[in-house]
Amino acid sequence: MYRRDLKAPFDGMHEECGVFGVYASEVRDVAHTAYYGLFALQHRGQESAGIAVAYANKIRYYKGMGLVSEVFSEGKLDALPQGDIAIGHVRYSTTGASLLLNAQPIVFTGKCGRMALAHNGNLTNTKQLREELIADNAVFQTSIDSEVMALLINKYSDGDILKGVLAACERIRGSYALVVMTAEKLIAVRDPYGVRPLVLGRSIDDTIVASETCALDAVGANYVRDVKPGEVVIIDSHGERSYFLNTEGKKPASCIFEYVYFARPDSVIDGQSVYQARKEAGRILARSTPHIEADIVSGVPDSGLVAARGYSEVSGIPCVEALAKNRYVGRTFIQPDQHMREHSVSVKMNALRANIAGKRVIIIDDSIVRGTTSRKIVKMLRDGGAKEVHMMACSPVVKHPCHLGIDIETYSQLIGANKTVEEICKFIGADSLTYLTVEQLKEACRGAACGFCTGCFDGNYPYPPDEYQADKYKFE
Repeated sequence: MYRRDLKAPFDGMHEECGVFGVYASEVRDVAHTAYYGLFALQHRGQESAGIAVAYANKIRYYKGMGLVSEVFSEGKLDALPQGDIAIGHVRYSTTGASLLLNAQPIVFTGKCGRMALAHNGNLTNTKQLREELIADNAVFQTSIDSEVMALLINKYSDGDILKGVLAACERIRGSYALVVMTAEKLIAVRDPYGVRPLVLGRSIDDTIVASETCALDAVGANYVRDVKPGEVVIIDSHGERSYFLNTEGKKPASCIFEYVYFARPDSVIDGQSVYQARKEAGRILARSTPHIEADIVSGVPDSGLVAARGYSEVSGIPCVEALAKNRYVGRTFIQPDQHMREHSVSVKMNALRANIAGKRVIIIDDSIVRGTTSRKIVKMLRDGGAKEVHMMACSPVVKHPCHLGIDIETYSQLIGANKTVEEICKFIGADSLTYLTVEQLKEACRGAACGFCTGCFDGNYPYPPDEYQADKYKFE
């Protein structure tokens, strides 16, 4: 079994997963709808993908390792039956190793018959719940926290899937955007703090649930609304009904990193355009750094590009491409181990010498987590002839682990927890280094109709860490 070295300095930050569900008004090829939805969510996870289809009171599924297009190549998508409900999942592992047995959706037979579940997020009381289930003679087939949710729902259901979902979610701590499917129902659940995004959409014939609005667009559905924090939405032949978990004393705390990096720029989360949030972050950086003189400003592809345009609008400094991107290399941030991440930086980007030679360059990235990628980028620009390199981040200093669905597991993995800004600047080899403050980032996302989780920046989590042990392999 392959495992990365969790003790490696400044190693380890990634998110995430993407979930998708479709309820059709009649039996048809819902697997293809799920496929296109997952394609739109591919940026949220590149390790594995899977689709489950409900048909004739049964559930059939297929899942595999790799990109959506790789998993469902060679007729595998066409082999799935026609049905009226389907769910899908793309995975980046935040708990459990990157193995096929940990791929989702999870499908099993229980008290409600066949059931499938797909989950984005991370539970913080998995150990306790897993031990309870094992004491009740539950048998685990995977090492992921999502299976704990599935078995807990089954335990409490007594043949009533809604009863099982409501009871299980009252026991669970942590973050979850969840889609559950039986032979007759599609259920969507968002945790009481709304940490992970989940949206509801409709086309002429279908009701859609997805992690982001970009997936609605991909399947021709119109955005209806965000699933509310603590909301349980049931979709079946009787229509759509909502139930609510206990949210007393729980203020919505959407992960602000969705706007910084994870979400696609064409998505809207809790009423805030991701594109506009990133552009405003660049504008705020420009207003806070009038003392930095430069010839060009550029963004690190892709998530830094929009901010660079915002910076240029305010500062008047021309926005020019400094780095060319190889479109056939995946997102560095969500590669499953550090060696792969560092190697992918080298083949993913290259300096555009004609644009940067002899120039003072401001380069804007979404964030600096380990510092290794930033260090390579600065060196790449200097090797390309840049006279000065001023690095800026569209986020605050990442100082704390995240236990709610981003794979930042220990302080040793975070350069911001171990070095000052001046020391980080020296480590990456830049002439200057600028971050946004937490308040500035909140200002950039001010259109969101919710509060934010900023725990990775300032330690203010919606959930206390409790006894959660930050080891994604703890149940291997």
